Amino acid sequence: MKRTLRKAYGYANRLGFDPLTGAANLRGVPSFMADLRAFRQANSDAALWPIGDLSPCLKDRYEQSGAASGHYFHQDLLVARRVHQRSPEVHVDMGSRIDGFVAHVASFRPIEVFDIRALTASIPNLHFRQCDITAPLPAELVHSCDSLSCLHALEHFGLGRYGDLIDPDGHRVALKNLARIVKPGGWFYLSVPIGPQRIEFNAHRVFALSHLLELVAPMFEVRDVSYVDDAGDLHESVGPGHPGIRDSFGCRYGCGIVEMVRHA
Repeated sequence: MKRTLRKAYGYANRLGFDPLTGAANLRGVPSFMADLRAFRQANSDAALWPIGDLSPCLKDRYEQSGAASGHYFHQDLLVARRVHQRSPEVHVDMGSRIDGFVAHVASFRPIEVFDIRALTASIPNLHFRQCDITAPLPAELVHSCDSLSCLHALEHFGLGRYGDLIDPDGHRVALKNLARIVKPGGWFYLSVPIGPQRIEFNAHRVFALSHLLELVAPMFEVRDVSYVDDAGDLHESVGPGHPGIRDSFGCRYGCGIVEMVRHA
């Protein structure tokens, strides 16, 4: 029953209707109306500060002061810290979130960003290149960096969501090309959704963490594993030998964060 409700909620959300947000907004209507009346009565400077169009924010009073959980929040901060600590010569990112991880890194160092979609904004410390990582890799990109990140992106390749070509093996093709970009001894930071292995077309793949580690083993030495659980909490540096890896730490839709070094 819970799974059916979760699916129904997901479909409604993708069609632009969020039942949970709607319910939370309805809860805030009485307080909004009471506050509006009180403000109008107390606003002695209405000639200078007239009330224009109403723009109700109905649920903010019931929320916490900010979102400090979830896949993107934790992975972006964790990997940005690692890049800062290790201070590589050249850091390249493939497909990670511009307004999250990329912005964090660009605040303290240059970063090269590759994505299949265009980016027209000019951002300090960010050098952008539009490319398809599942296409043949240009020769100048081979061993072009000593630090590479791909956060919450590998799961999309080959599903067509971002205009890429349909390829059920797209994640494998991309992973091999990503490995070729990193110099021997260079660091690679990879994150993907983890849980029972499946494809939720055309949103993403969800990887069994043990299978992901098998995929990277021929190319990289795994140095550390962290994960974000289904509640959105980070478990940092649990280690590559943790027994929980076998069942993806019990996650249905968690986030695995793997730090590894390119084989010589």
